[in-house]
Amino acid sequence: MTPFEIIALIRQEVKPALGCTEPIAVALAVAKAVEIISDNCSCCDKAWRLKAALRIDVAVSGNILKNGMGVGIPGTGMVGLPVAAALGAVCGDSSKGLEVLSGLTPRAVERAKELVAQGCIHICVADTPHLLYVKATVAVEDGTVASAEVDPHAYAVIEDDHDRIVETSFADRILMSSESAAAAQDRQQGKYDLTVRDIWDFACTAPFEDISFILGDRELNLALAMEGLRGDYGLKVGKTIRENQKEVFGDDFMSYAMGLTAAASDARMAGSTLPAMSNSGSGNQGITVSMPVIAYALKYKVDDEKLARALILSNLVAIHIKHYLGKLSALCGCVVASTGSACGIVYLQGGTYEQVCAAIKNMAGNITGMVCDGAKVGCAMKVASGVSCAVQSAVLALSGTCIPSTDGIIEDDVEKTIQNIGAIGSAGMKVTDRMILDIMLCK
Repeated sequence: MTPFEIIALIRQEVKPALGCTEPIAVALAVAKAVEIISDNCSCCDKAWRLKAALRIDVAVSGNILKNGMGVGIPGTGMVGLPVAAALGAVCGDSSKGLEVLSGLTPRAVERAKELVAQGCIHICVADTPHLLYVKATVAVEDGTVASAEVDPHAYAVIEDDHDRIVETSFADRILMSSESAAAAQDRQQGKYDLTVRDIWDFACTAPFEDISFILGDRELNLALAMEGLRGDYGLKVGKTIRENQKEVFGDDFMSYAMGLTAAASDARMAGSTLPAMSNSGSGNQGITVSMPVIAYALKYKVDDEKLARALILSNLVAIHIKHYLGKLSALCGCVVASTGSACGIVYLQGGTYEQVCAAIKNMAGNITGMVCDGAKVGCAMKVASGVSCAVQSAVLALSGTCIPSTDGIIEDDVEKTIQNIGAIGSAGMKVTDRMILDIMLCK
């Protein structure tokens, strides 16, 4: 990849997201469907979305359902896909992408809760091969809007990327249809040639002015961490670690990084209205890939340029691994993200390319088997575990320790090791994924 293509890849995969991205994808699809109705009908009142009798049917893939069942929805005090869908209908703005719900108002939240209570939202599992899939169909049932259609209705479909709308329709007429991300990736597969070596070289040599935008990680994710430490969000994992740092965890960098990173996850998963800087479609992964690196920079007063290069390295390593793993799987995303942050820590401590590769292998041999059992407040505990492993793997790599290729899934070639991680998570754990969802649905 050229430097220009690498920067484009980062900008595509590292972006602000308000709320857990699976319910946000649902809100985005619903918002788009409602906007289509508005664009194709006469509305006597600009605030019609807050008053209309709507029927909202949302079909989602199993992984979207798994990650949307127990996670907090920003500003509502509620969890789950129904309220996310309702918010998308009454106030969502699809032009804002993963920040579709950034215009929340108390009236919108109240109306969304009414729609849920009235049984207007219907969620079902779609029969689809796509791991990331949302089809939101919205119908206006009370004459609030005027249309040549007796029953104005529209749908929007999202596939493979949380903000990739691939098809829209109004009154059974297709308005737009494009290829899914998976199809585009299959078409471009032969052109993907990024390696850890390329990532390292780019992070070390790219002009600072070309990569300084990545410091947005610090602005957004550090704000979330501070919010998590101030409030009583979720399980208060990060706050508890910080409050017990001297007595239990020790006043060291590992505990500091664990506390800050988990606090950001606490706030995000429990419904904070602050956005996260996401990575590969996940806010928690964006937090985990960046906050340990940011914590190191804060504790040891690292300058902005060095921090930016470390964040470029950590984000790109995570993006690279996700290329082989896919956006959603049975493998916990913090495995990938904390592998990226381990590389960033190695860089900040003056490590070499070979030591970055060693850190990746150390992570692969440590927590690769951690499963994803849905997005929820308990994710902050997995995030803290990932950070601990990242620091451990970085320190071992810097001291010359690397898990050998005779162990498990580790190969001499770091690229083959990464491909093994992807194969395990995307293909090897399919049965695990289905079993986890069955357990969750039967509770």
